Amino acid sequence: MKKTSKTLSALLMGAVLLTGCAAPAATEATQTAETKSEAVAAASETETVGESGDNSLEKVVVTYVTSPLNIPSIVEKNQKIFENAFSESGIPVEYAEITSGADQTQALASGDVQFLYAVGGSSVVLSAANGADIKILNMYSRSPKAFCIYTSDETLTTPESLKGKTIVGPVGTNLHELLAAYLATADMTMDDVNFMNMTIADAKTALASKNADVALLAGAAAYQAEQEGYKLVTDGEGLIDAIIAVAVTDKFYQENPEIVETFKSAEEDVMKFVSENHEEAVLEAASELDLDQQAVEDMYQFYDFSMETTEHDVEGLQRTAGFMLEAGMMDRAVDVSELFIK
Repeated sequence: MKKTSKTLSALLMGAVLLTGCAAPAATEATQTAETKSEAVAAASETETVGESGDNSLEKVVVTYVTSPLNIPSIVEKNQKIFENAFSESGIPVEYAEITSGADQTQALASGDVQFLYAVGGSSVVLSAANGADIKILNMYSRSPKAFCIYTSDETLTTPESLKGKTIVGPVGTNLHELLAAYLATADMTMDDVNFMNMTIADAKTALASKNADVALLAGAAAYQAEQEGYKLVTDGEGLIDAIIAVAVTDKFYQENPEIVETFKSAEEDVMKFVSENHEEAVLEAASELDLDQQAVEDMYQFYDFSMETTEHDVEGLQRTAGFMLEAGMMDRAVDVSELFIK
Protein backbone atom coordinates (compact mmCIF):
# COMPACT_ATOMS: atom_id res chain seq x y z
CA MET A 1 0.00 0.00 0.00
CA LYS A 2 1.36 3.49 -0.86
CA LYS A 3 1.78 6.11 1.83
CA THR A 4 -1.23 8.29 2.43
CA SER A 5 -1.00 12.09 2.16
CA LYS A 6 0.54 14.24 4.88
CA THR A 7 -2.90 15.64 5.65
CA LEU A 8 -4.37 12.21 6.29
CA SER A 9 -1.35 11.16 8.34
CA ALA A 10 -1.83 14.19 10.56
CA LEU A 11 -5.45 13.24 11.10
CA LEU A 12 -4.47 9.67 11.85
CA MET A 13 -1.86 10.61 14.42
CA GLY A 14 -4.52 12.48 16.37
CA ALA A 15 -7.26 9.95 15.89
CA VAL A 16 -8.93 8.14 18.75
CA LEU A 17 -9.06 4.38 18.33
CA LEU A 18 -12.26 2.73 19.34
CA THR A 19 -13.56 -0.43 20.84
CA GLY A 20 -15.70 -1.04 17.79
CA CYS A 21 -18.31 1.48 16.78
CA ALA A 22 -20.91 3.60 18.44
CA ALA A 23 -24.67 3.29 18.41
CA PRO A 24 -26.51 5.81 16.23
CA ALA A 25 -26.84 8.39 18.99
CA ALA A 26 -23.32 7.92 20.30
CA THR A 27 -19.99 9.37 19.15
CA GLU A 28 -17.61 7.04 17.36
CA ALA A 29 -14.29 8.81 17.68
CA THR A 30 -14.52 10.83 20.87
CA GLN A 31 -15.97 10.84 24.34
CA THR A 32 -16.97 14.06 26.07
CA ALA A 33 -14.64 15.27 28.78
CA GLU A 34 -17.47 15.10 31.30
CA THR A 35 -18.27 11.47 30.52
CA LYS A 36 -14.62 10.51 30.54
CA SER A 37 -14.04 12.22 33.88
CA GLU A 38 -17.02 10.49 35.46
CA ALA A 39 -15.91 7.11 34.15
CA VAL A 40 -12.34 7.46 35.35
CA ALA A 41 -13.45 8.87 38.69
CA ALA A 42 -15.72 5.90 39.20
CA ALA A 43 -12.81 3.61 38.52
CA SER A 44 -10.18 5.38 40.64
CA GLU A 45 -8.40 4.17 43.77
CA THR A 46 -8.77 0.54 42.77
CA GLU A 47 -5.58 -0.84 44.29
CA THR A 48 -3.70 -0.03 47.44
CA VAL A 49 -0.21 -1.26 48.24
CA GLY A 50 0.60 -2.42 51.73
CA GLU A 51 3.90 -2.03 53.56
CA SER A 52 4.92 -5.49 52.45
CA GLY A 53 4.61 -4.43 48.83
CA ASP A 54 1.77 -6.86 48.10
CA ASN A 55 -1.24 -5.56 46.23
CA SER A 56 -4.46 -5.45 48.22
CA LEU A 57 -7.25 -5.42 45.68
CA GLU A 58 -10.17 -3.39 46.98
CA LYS A 59 -12.35 -3.82 43.92
CA VAL A 60 -12.32 -5.01 40.34
CA VAL A 61 -13.17 -2.45 37.69
CA VAL A 62 -14.32 -3.65 34.26
CA THR A 63 -15.11 -1.54 31.23
CA TYR A 64 -18.71 -1.62 30.04
CA VAL A 65 -19.14 -1.08 26.30
CA THR A 66 -22.44 -1.98 24.67
CA SER A 67 -22.07 -0.86 21.05
CA PRO A 68 -22.22 -1.95 18.33
CA LEU A 69 -23.77 -5.21 19.57
CA ASN A 70 -21.83 -6.32 22.62
CA ILE A 71 -24.34 -8.88 23.83
CA PRO A 72 -21.95 -10.61 26.29
CA SER A 73 -21.33 -7.31 28.13
CA ILE A 74 -25.03 -6.51 28.32
CA VAL A 75 -25.97 -9.99 29.54
CA GLU A 76 -23.09 -10.09 32.03
CA LYS A 77 -24.11 -6.87 33.73
CA ASN A 78 -27.82 -7.66 33.74
CA GLN A 79 -27.22 -11.11 35.20
CA LYS A 80 -24.50 -9.88 37.60
CA ILE A 81 -22.21 -12.70 36.54
CA PHE A 82 -18.91 -10.95 37.37
CA GLU A 83 -20.37 -9.62 40.62
CA ASN A 84 -21.44 -13.10 41.71
CA ALA A 85 -18.11 -14.64 40.69
CA PHE A 86 -16.10 -12.27 42.87
CA SER A 87 -18.56 -12.18 45.77
CA GLU A 88 -17.01 -15.31 47.27
CA SER A 89 -13.75 -13.40 47.63
CA GLY A 90 -15.52 -10.35 48.99
CA ILE A 91 -14.30 -8.20 46.11
CA PRO A 92 -16.88 -5.78 44.65
CA VAL A 93 -17.13 -5.26 40.89
CA GLU A 94 -17.57 -1.82 39.37
CA TYR A 95 -18.00 -0.67 35.78
CA ALA A 96 -16.34 2.10 33.82
CA GLU A 97 -18.35 3.15 30.76
CA ILE A 98 -15.41 4.25 28.63
CA THR A 99 -16.20 3.83 24.94
CA SER A 100 -13.02 5.32 23.47
CA GLY A 101 -10.33 2.70 22.94
CA ALA A 102 -7.60 5.26 23.64
CA ASP A 103 -9.23 6.19 26.94
CA GLN A 104 -9.70 2.52 27.79
CA THR A 105 -6.01 1.69 27.34
CA GLN A 106 -5.04 4.80 29.31
CA ALA A 107 -7.29 3.76 32.20
CA LEU A 108 -5.75 0.28 32.11
CA ALA A 109 -2.22 1.67 32.16
CA SER A 110 -3.02 3.94 35.12
CA GLY A 111 -4.51 1.06 37.13
CA ASP A 112 -7.96 2.66 37.25
CA VAL A 113 -9.35 -0.35 35.36
CA GLN A 114 -8.26 -3.97 35.67
CA PHE A 115 -10.05 -5.56 32.71
CA LEU A 116 -10.86 -4.10 29.31
CA TYR A 117 -13.93 -6.15 28.45
CA ALA A 118 -14.29 -5.31 24.75
CA VAL A 119 -11.45 -3.17 23.41
CA GLY A 120 -10.60 -2.75 19.75
CA GLY A 121 -7.60 -4.68 18.52
CA SER A 122 -6.24 -1.51 16.92
CA SER A 123 -6.30 0.22 20.31
CA VAL A 124 -4.32 -2.63 21.87
CA VAL A 125 -1.75 -2.49 19.07
CA LEU A 126 -1.32 1.29 19.33
CA SER A 127 -0.99 1.12 23.12
CA ALA A 128 1.72 -1.52 22.79
CA ALA A 129 3.49 0.50 20.09
CA ASN A 130 3.61 3.40 22.52
CA GLY A 131 5.32 1.21 25.10
CA ALA A 132 2.40 0.51 27.41
CA ASP A 133 2.05 -2.71 29.40
CA ILE A 134 -0.95 -4.40 27.77
CA LYS A 135 -1.77 -8.01 27.02
CA ILE A 136 -4.68 -9.73 25.31
CA LEU A 137 -6.32 -12.21 27.68
CA ASN A 138 -8.70 -13.68 25.12
CA MET A 139 -10.95 -12.75 22.24
CA TYR A 140 -14.25 -10.92 22.67
CA SER A 141 -15.67 -10.85 19.15
CA ARG A 142 -15.07 -10.70 15.42
CA SER A 143 -17.64 -9.09 13.14
CA PRO A 144 -16.30 -8.14 9.69
CA LYS A 145 -19.75 -8.23 8.09
CA ALA A 146 -21.02 -5.67 10.60
CA PHE A 147 -18.66 -3.04 9.15
CA CYS A 148 -19.90 -1.67 5.85
CA ILE A 149 -19.54 0.89 3.09
CA TYR A 150 -22.86 2.35 1.90
CA THR A 151 -23.89 4.74 -0.87
CA SER A 152 -27.02 6.10 -2.55
CA ASP A 153 -25.30 6.06 -5.96
CA GLU A 154 -26.11 2.88 -7.88
CA THR A 155 -23.03 3.35 -10.12
CA LEU A 156 -20.55 2.94 -7.27
CA THR A 157 -19.99 -0.79 -7.47
CA THR A 158 -16.19 -1.19 -7.58
CA PRO A 159 -13.13 0.29 -5.89
CA GLU A 160 -12.30 2.08 -9.13
CA SER A 161 -15.71 3.77 -9.16
CA LEU A 162 -14.86 5.42 -5.82
CA LYS A 163 -11.98 7.41 -7.30
CA GLY A 164 -12.37 11.09 -6.45
CA LYS A 165 -15.56 10.51 -4.44
CA THR A 166 -16.21 12.08 -1.05
CA ILE A 167 -16.19 9.33 1.56
CA VAL A 168 -16.96 10.01 5.21
CA GLY A 169 -16.31 7.96 8.33
CA PRO A 170 -14.22 7.65 11.50
CA VAL A 171 -10.45 7.80 11.09
CA GLY A 172 -8.30 5.13 12.73
CA THR A 173 -11.03 2.53 13.14
CA ASN A 174 -12.04 -0.82 11.67
CA LEU A 175 -14.08 1.14 9.12
CA HIS A 176 -11.07 3.14 8.00
CA GLU A 177 -9.09 -0.07 7.65
CA LEU A 178 -11.97 -1.53 5.63
CA LEU A 179 -11.92 1.34 3.14
CA ALA A 180 -8.14 1.15 2.75
CA ALA A 181 -8.29 -2.62 2.23
CA TYR A 182 -11.11 -2.32 -0.31
CA LEU A 183 -9.23 0.31 -2.33
CA ALA A 184 -6.08 -1.81 -2.20
CA THR A 185 -7.85 -4.60 -4.11
CA ALA A 186 -7.67 -2.27 -7.13
CA ASP A 187 -4.15 -1.03 -6.34
CA MET A 188 -5.61 2.23 -5.03
CA THR A 189 -4.85 4.15 -1.84
CA MET A 190 -6.59 6.70 0.37
CA ASP A 191 -5.02 9.38 -1.81
CA ASP A 192 -7.40 8.34 -4.59
CA VAL A 193 -10.50 9.44 -2.68
CA ASN A 194 -11.63 12.51 -0.75
CA PHE A 195 -11.79 11.04 2.74
CA MET A 196 -13.24 13.11 5.57
CA ASN A 197 -13.06 12.19 9.25
CA MET A 198 -16.56 11.95 10.70
CA THR A 199 -18.43 9.98 13.35
CA ILE A 200 -20.69 7.16 12.22
CA ALA A 201 -23.82 9.10 13.12
CA ASP A 202 -22.63 12.18 11.24
CA ALA A 203 -21.50 10.06 8.30
CA LYS A 204 -24.98 8.61 7.94
CA THR A 205 -26.46 12.11 8.09
CA ALA A 206 -24.01 13.35 5.46
CA LEU A 207 -24.98 10.51 3.17
CA ALA A 208 -28.68 11.23 3.63
CA SER A 209 -28.19 14.95 2.90
CA LYS A 210 -26.04 14.15 -0.16
CA ASN A 211 -23.04 15.93 1.34
CA ALA A 212 -21.11 12.71 0.84
CA ASP A 213 -21.05 10.10 -1.88
CA VAL A 214 -20.19 7.22 0.41
CA ALA A 215 -20.44 6.57 4.17
CA LEU A 216 -18.58 4.11 6.37
CA LEU A 217 -21.16 2.62 8.72
CA ALA A 218 -21.31 -0.16 11.29
CA GLY A 219 -23.59 -1.78 13.80
CA ALA A 220 -27.09 -0.38 14.11
CA ALA A 221 -26.32 2.50 11.72
CA ALA A 222 -25.39 0.03 8.98
CA TYR A 223 -28.49 -2.03 9.68
CA GLN A 224 -30.67 1.06 9.43
CA ALA A 225 -28.99 2.11 6.17
CA GLU A 226 -29.88 -1.25 4.65
CA GLN A 227 -33.47 -0.96 5.85
CA GLU A 228 -33.69 2.53 4.34
CA GLY A 229 -32.63 1.29 0.92
CA TYR A 230 -29.04 2.46 0.67
CA LYS A 231 -26.76 0.40 -1.55
CA LEU A 232 -24.09 -1.76 0.05
CA VAL A 233 -20.77 -1.25 -1.72
CA THR A 234 -19.01 -3.87 0.42
CA ASP A 235 -18.75 -5.17 3.95
CA GLY A 236 -15.63 -6.28 5.76
CA GLU A 237 -15.80 -10.00 5.01
CA GLY A 238 -12.53 -11.09 3.46
CA LEU A 239 -11.04 -7.61 3.94
CA ILE A 240 -10.77 -7.06 7.70
CA ASP A 241 -11.24 -9.16 10.81
CA ALA A 242 -12.75 -6.47 13.07
CA ILE A 243 -11.23 -8.01 16.17
CA ILE A 244 -12.39 -6.97 19.62
CA ALA A 245 -10.42 -8.34 22.57
CA VAL A 246 -10.29 -8.60 26.34
CA ALA A 247 -7.13 -7.09 27.81
CA VAL A 248 -5.19 -6.70 31.05
CA THR A 249 -1.70 -5.56 31.97
CA ASP A 250 0.96 -8.22 32.25
CA LYS A 251 1.82 -6.84 35.70
CA PHE A 252 -1.71 -7.38 36.95
CA TYR A 253 -1.84 -10.84 35.37
CA GLN A 254 1.40 -11.91 37.05
CA GLU A 255 0.50 -10.48 40.46
CA ASN A 256 -3.15 -11.61 40.55
CA PRO A 257 -3.42 -15.00 38.83
CA GLU A 258 -6.41 -16.11 40.91
CA ILE A 259 -8.33 -12.92 40.12
CA VAL A 260 -7.64 -13.37 36.42
CA GLU A 261 -8.73 -17.00 36.49
CA THR A 262 -11.95 -16.04 38.29
CA PHE A 263 -12.60 -13.45 35.61
CA LYS A 264 -11.98 -15.88 32.76
CA SER A 265 -14.23 -18.49 34.38
CA ALA A 266 -16.95 -15.85 34.72
CA GLU A 267 -16.52 -14.97 31.04
CA GLU A 268 -17.19 -18.58 30.18
CA ASP A 269 -20.32 -18.45 32.34
CA VAL A 270 -21.47 -15.41 30.37
CA MET A 271 -21.11 -17.22 27.08
CA LYS A 272 -22.84 -20.29 28.48
CA PHE A 273 -25.81 -18.14 29.53
CA VAL A 274 -25.96 -16.50 26.08
CA SER A 275 -25.87 -19.90 24.40
CA GLU A 276 -28.52 -21.47 26.62
CA ASN A 277 -30.79 -18.42 26.84
CA HIS A 278 -30.65 -16.96 23.35
CA GLU A 279 -34.03 -15.21 23.33
CA GLU A 280 -33.48 -13.63 26.73
CA ALA A 281 -30.03 -12.42 25.68
CA VAL A 282 -31.47 -10.87 22.51
CA LEU A 283 -34.24 -9.14 24.45
CA GLU A 284 -31.75 -7.72 26.97
CA ALA A 285 -29.59 -6.39 24.12
CA ALA A 286 -32.60 -4.90 22.34
CA SER A 287 -33.64 -3.09 25.50
CA GLU A 288 -30.16 -1.78 26.25
CA LEU A 289 -29.48 -0.61 22.69
CA ASP A 290 -33.02 0.66 22.05
CA LEU A 291 -33.52 -1.66 19.08
CA ASP A 292 -36.34 -4.00 18.22
CA GLN A 293 -35.86 -7.72 18.76
CA GLN A 294 -35.75 -8.56 15.06
CA ALA A 295 -33.01 -5.99 14.44
CA VAL A 296 -30.83 -7.62 17.09
CA GLU A 297 -31.54 -11.07 15.66
CA ASP A 298 -30.61 -9.90 12.17
CA MET A 299 -27.36 -8.32 13.37
CA TYR A 300 -26.46 -11.18 15.71
CA GLN A 301 -25.65 -13.49 12.80
CA PHE A 302 -22.69 -11.28 11.87
CA TYR A 303 -20.92 -11.78 15.22
CA ASP A 304 -18.57 -14.47 16.46
CA PHE A 305 -18.24 -14.18 20.23
CA SER A 306 -15.90 -17.14 20.71
CA MET A 307 -13.32 -16.46 23.42
CA GLU A 308 -10.71 -18.74 21.86
CA THR A 309 -7.74 -17.09 20.15
CA THR A 310 -6.93 -18.71 16.81
CA GLU A 311 -4.05 -18.35 14.37
CA HIS A 312 -6.45 -16.47 12.12
CA ASP A 313 -7.03 -13.94 14.90
CA VAL A 314 -3.30 -13.37 15.29
CA GLU A 315 -2.84 -13.00 11.54
CA GLY A 316 -5.77 -10.59 11.32
CA LEU A 317 -4.44 -8.44 14.13
CA GLN A 318 -1.02 -8.41 12.48
CA ARG A 319 -2.63 -7.09 9.29
CA THR A 320 -4.26 -4.35 11.35
CA ALA A 321 -0.86 -3.48 12.84
CA GLY A 322 0.59 -3.30 9.34
CA PHE A 323 -2.20 -0.98 8.21
CA MET A 324 -1.65 1.32 11.16
CA LEU A 325 2.10 1.49 10.57
CA GLU A 326 1.65 2.19 6.86
CA ALA A 327 -0.96 4.87 7.60
CA GLY A 328 1.43 6.69 9.94
CA MET A 329 -0.46 5.95 13.14
CA MET A 330 2.52 4.22 14.75
CA ASP A 331 6.23 4.98 14.74
CA ARG A 332 7.33 1.37 15.03
CA ALA A 333 6.20 -2.07 13.99
CA VAL A 334 4.54 -4.38 16.50
CA ASP A 335 4.78 -8.17 16.57
CA VAL A 336 1.25 -8.93 17.74
CA SER A 337 2.14 -12.50 18.73
CA GLU A 338 3.91 -10.94 21.73
CA LEU A 339 0.68 -9.27 22.87
CA PHE A 340 -1.09 -12.49 23.81
CA ILE A 341 -0.82 -14.02 27.27
CA LYS A 342 0.52 -17.50 26.71
